Amino acid sequence: MRMLYLHKPSADILARFVEQQRKLDFNYSAVGATALTPPSGYTVDGTRIELGTGEEVFDAAKLALLNWQQFRLGWVDVWSAETPLEIGQVVAIMGQAVGLWWLNACRIVYTIDESGPISRFGFAYGTLPGHVESGEERFLIEWDQDTDRVTYEILAFSKPNHILTRLGYPLVRRSQKRFGRDSAASMFRAVNEAQIVPKVYQHTGLMSQAS
Repeated sequence: MRMLYLHKPSADILARFVEQQRKLDFNYSAVGATALTPPSGYTVDGTRIELGTGEEVFDAAKLALLNWQQFRLGWVDVWSAETPLEIGQVVAIMGQAVGLWWLNACRIVYTIDESGPISRFGFAYGTLPGHVESGEERFLIEWDQDTDRVTYEILAFSKPNHILTRLGYPLVRRSQKRFGRDSAASMFRAVNEAQIVPKVYQHTGLMSQAS
């Protein structure tokens, strides 16, 4: 199973990769845990940004998420960006680091579409065997109608699933942090015409292994 490329993988390579991964199970056991409590033994990362206020911003953020805008970063991309946000759908996530393109596979675990005083829209995906990490990531848009604020949040738990990510873990952690910042900025740009520099809030924690 090839996961590293000198050049960005072609659509044919990506289609074969996704089809192969579609037949496989998750490479971690705590499937769905981003909806509850992340499991022990994983590094937990969070990123949160305020996108603006009002229903128009919320709808624009939903559309951006539906179009996988949070991955359209240049050094990170998704295939296929036409993949619907439905449970069971598989996508390939590409990331460029140290001169190589790293190919990863994820399957959507659950989706969120709630209306109320706090309206929520989003989804989570989990890693498949063709991924250099093991874990889960949730992408969530919230509109708090009491304050009228719309926010975008990423919550992830992960640990290395490849010898190179174990050996180069400091670089992996920098890339994960960079992804959180760049993803938040991409979503901000998608819903705001004015080029205002957003404030991005990030946190990291290690869920200790249960004794």
